Amino acid sequence: MQPFTPPQTPANDFRPGRHWYAIAASIAVVLIVLGAVIGVYRFYDVIDAVDTDHHFANGDTVALRLDPESEKAIWIRDREFGPSAAPECSITGPGDPGLTDPGIDVFLTRDETWNPLHTIDVPRAGVYEVTCSSHGLSKYAIGDSGGILAFAGWLVLAIALPTFGIGICAVLVLVTAVRRSRHRRRLIAERHGSGGSHPAHLSPGPVPVAADSEHRPALRRS
Repeated sequence: MQPFTPPQTPANDFRPGRHWYAIAASIAVVLIVLGAVIGVYRFYDVIDAVDTDHHFANGDTVALRLDPESEKAIWIRDREFGPSAAPECSITGPGDPGLTDPGIDVFLTRDETWNPLHTIDVPRAGVYEVTCSSHGLSKYAIGDSGGILAFAGWLVLAIALPTFGIGICAVLVLVTAVRRSRHRRRLIAERHGSGGSHPAHLSPGPVPVAADSEHRPALRRS
C-alpha cells in the first residue's frame, strides 16, 4: 500500500501574495534614494552658502536683486582676535525692507570662519542696497540664511529616511513570510483532511471453518 502524499499547493495560493515582497523592497529603495538626493543636494548648497569671493568692508554699499523668497543673509567674518565690535547694517530699496535676527549658525572656509549677522527680509522683488559698518576692521558677505548647522539638520533627515525605509522593508518581509507560512500550513491541513484520507481496504481472508465440521456426518440425499 502506497503512503498518501498531500497534494502540492501552488505558491501563488498562499496569502498574503508575494507582491508584498516587491512592495517592501520598493519602499526601501525609494527612501534610500530620496535620502541620498537630499544629502547630496544640501551638501552642495552648504559649500556655496556664502559668497566669500565677493566680500565687502565697512562703509561699502552692495546692490542686490532680491525677491521675497530669496532667504538671503548678511554674514560677517570672525576676526583673529574675536568678533567685530558692534557691527551694524542697513538696507534700502522698494517697500519697507528689513533686517532680522538670523539665529546661530556658522560657515567655514579653508582659513576663515563666518557667522550670520542679519537675515534680509524684503516685501517685493527689486534692487536693494546694503551697507555695513563696525568699530573695527570687518569683512562682510552675502549668502544663504543657512550654513553648517542647517545642513546638519538636513543630514539627520537624509540618514533617517533610508533607515526608516529599511526598517519598513524588514517588517513587511517578516510579517508577509510569517502569514504565508501559517496560511500554507492551514491550506495543507484543510486539503489533507477533506480529500487526502482514503478508507482502508480489507483483503479477503480464508473462510472460517467450524472446528467440528469434519466429524459431522454428510447428509444423505433422498
